[in-house]
Amino acid sequence: MKPKVDSNHSNQPQPWVHLFLRLLAASDLAAAVLLAGFPSFALRLAGIDSNGGSSLLMQCLGLLVGVFGTGYLIAARSPFRNWAVVLLGLFSRLLVGSATILAALGGYLQDLSGWVVAGIALLGAVPLTIMLWQSARFHQSFSERFTLPAPIRKIDPVGRMLSQRGASLTELSRHKPLLVVFLRHSGCTFCREAVADIAEVREQIEQMGTQIAIVHMGQKEPIQLMEQYGLTDLHSFRDPSCSLYDAFGLNLGSFGQLFGPNVLFHTVRAAFAGHRPGAVDGNVFRMPGVFLLNDGDVVRAYRHRSAADRPDYVELAQLSEWQQNDAESAEPTMNTAARGHGSATV
Repeated sequence: MKPKVDSNHSNQPQPWVHLFLRLLAASDLAAAVLLAGFPSFALRLAGIDSNGGSSLLMQCLGLLVGVFGTGYLIAARSPFRNWAVVLLGLFSRLLVGSATILAALGGYLQDLSGWVVAGIALLGAVPLTIMLWQSARFHQSFSERFTLPAPIRKIDPVGRMLSQRGASLTELSRHKPLLVVFLRHSGCTFCREAVADIAEVREQIEQMGTQIAIVHMGQKEPIQLMEQYGLTDLHSFRDPSCSLYDAFGLNLGSFGQLFGPNVLFHTVRAAFAGHRPGAVDGNVFRMPGVFLLNDGDVVRAYRHRSAADRPDYVELAQLSEWQQNDAESAEPTMNTAARGHGSATV
């Protein structure tokens, strides 16, 4: 099976990231020269009376700004790997912006220069925050590649990856329709909620002639969670490298999909329902999904629009009338899920 290309997995920061860090480096180094070399002039620009103590303080500030400028210059070469520099830069801009606003409100700054400095500092914090978000996504995805040794040859995870009971998704779907539920990381509130929902409707789904399989990204089987809901006998696929997630087009979620207002509201609701978060085991940025496989083909697909979605598992597990007739009359084939990948949605 040929995995779907995931643009979210790019290992290279976007060009604007490098450019912005270089611009920050240039502006901070220029400010360092001004503050350290011409402290009296800098004080006059800020509307502060110049004296020996304030000039020395301004020179010290200039040296500190120069250190940050040098750090940005180094970080621009590999922004995601040098995320700590970006984090310190974000903190410094938030502190400078807040302190300058307080000074202006307290009457210590006599003109608009303080507000200008505060505005520049706080505006600069926005792209730095975006960089940290992208860096966190990068490091989570990067760790997937070292979870398991990379195979010498490309393999079809749908046909080759085995459950804890020794069967592949393709093999299982040839016997009867297979509802494949992809979970988020095991510490996620919504992962636990999904397992509870599956347990609630399991009997109804199996009475329809559909079996259920679980795919998770943990290093270990979530035995305790499955035991809690009586699902230990289901086929469970451990996929810490997220090969199956890639194959079914389950990519990394955006900020809104993972932390939007709707997600935060439903997190509280799920927690009050008893689905409290636990230890993180897996990529916290991966999105879940649900797929119905029949004879190796994806006939229904649900890719979550947000982490808080609660799909109708019973509806997704139901083959349409023409699909049932086709399944009864068709001879077994060597189809893979790639043939029907993403072709049917609910």
